[in-house]
Amino acid sequence: MRLLPLFAAITLSLSVTATHAEDAPTPARVAVRAAHLVDPQSGQLRDNPVVVIEGERIVEVRYDGQAPANAKLIDLGSATLLPGLIDCHVHLTGDPGEIKGDYYEAILKRSSIDSAILAPIYAKRTLDAGFTTVRNLGAGDYVDVALRNAIDHGDIPGPRMLVSGPPLGATGGHADGTTGFSPWITFNGIDGVADGVDAIRHRVRENVKNGADVIKFMASAGVLSAEASVGAPQYSQEEMNAIVDEAHRWGKKVAAHAHGAEAIKMAIRAGVDSVEHSSLIDDEGLKLAKQHGTYLDFDIYNDDYILAEYAKKGFPASTVEKERMVGRVQRENFQRAVKAGEKLAFGTDAGVYPHGWNAKQFAKMTQWGMTPMQSIQAATVNAADLLGIKEKAGAVAPGYYADLVAVNGEPLKDITQLEHVGFVMKAGAVEKNELSR
Repeated sequence: MRLLPLFAAITLSLSVTATHAEDAPTPARVAVRAAHLVDPQSGQLRDNPVVVIEGERIVEVRYDGQAPANAKLIDLGSATLLPGLIDCHVHLTGDPGEIKGDYYEAILKRSSIDSAILAPIYAKRTLDAGFTTVRNLGAGDYVDVALRNAIDHGDIPGPRMLVSGPPLGATGGHADGTTGFSPWITFNGIDGVADGVDAIRHRVRENVKNGADVIKFMASAGVLSAEASVGAPQYSQEEMNAIVDEAHRWGKKVAAHAHGAEAIKMAIRAGVDSVEHSSLIDDEGLKLAKQHGTYLDFDIYNDDYILAEYAKKGFPASTVEKERMVGRVQRENFQRAVKAGEKLAFGTDAGVYPHGWNAKQFAKMTQWGMTPMQSIQAATVNAADLLGIKEKAGAVAPGYYADLVAVNGEPLKDITQLEHVGFVMKAGAVEKNELSR
């Protein structure tokens, strides 16, 4: 008898649950039809695709040109569909357009508040360019975390973001914003400067605590900073090992900024998941990357922009000269990496050049050794694998996010078509449509 009230409560609960399940509306079906689909999983161009979507996910892909009768049709006519593009290296909290011919004005008179206000503009430009997912590798004061959260909450439009927060770096190195200034000048804010194993482990934990999806560190010197070197190692092997060990302990992947050959090899030996820039990689580095399964990201478009525009913006002559040292060599080494069959993902360093121009790198990748399909795979299936989302993004298949882009022409014949994306869908929501009939 004592159990009767319990049975009654369970029965009522199940009845209410069943009623709610019956009352819950079935997600509306949407079908996107086009003339062609670039399928990076198979490496083929497919004709007459119809992608059927419920909510945020793809439920069916058919190739008979026939949309289900119960689906709302988006007919893109003669366009070519692709999966939403992925850029593995962006900086959505900055843009060279902010610098109006005065490099030091941008440093000394602006703050992370300025970055936070402008970042949504850059996020929207990136999404409109067809990049539905990005990895943001470096932002002070966790502005990238706040931007990601606002996009995830639906407060502002933008790509799906994985973010690093402040990148780790040594005192006086590429992550140290005070390098090159008087020791009497200080900058307030949260950065990633940390020295020694214990401090580094603490810094990794701080980034994880404050919302980082990935850990980035500066394995070498850089171009757009005041150090004399462009590629010398800036952490010891022990320090790099500690970064990777601590990050992986917390389930976070690690990206290493590295231009110099020795720094690249040290980062790979430490176990990083990707090397960014990879400019001066040597034969030993290529072999190590293949042995360790390390992704290499070569940002081989921005050399054009830096050499054409940065002197006009007041950047020091030493910065422009450092770019001259690495730009051509980086492209040649990218070509060698393609021939060697390395794992290559699409990373542009957008923010060094204007956001929304990300797709300009495809032409450089094909110019320097990739086929158009390989370059698209770098920005879809390969990029998704690097980011740890290969079961959800980077392809057009059932169960994947309904992330789709479309262009008027055929990008496998003219890769520059990807610089003119006319349709963007992210997670089932149409963000841009200039093609629908």
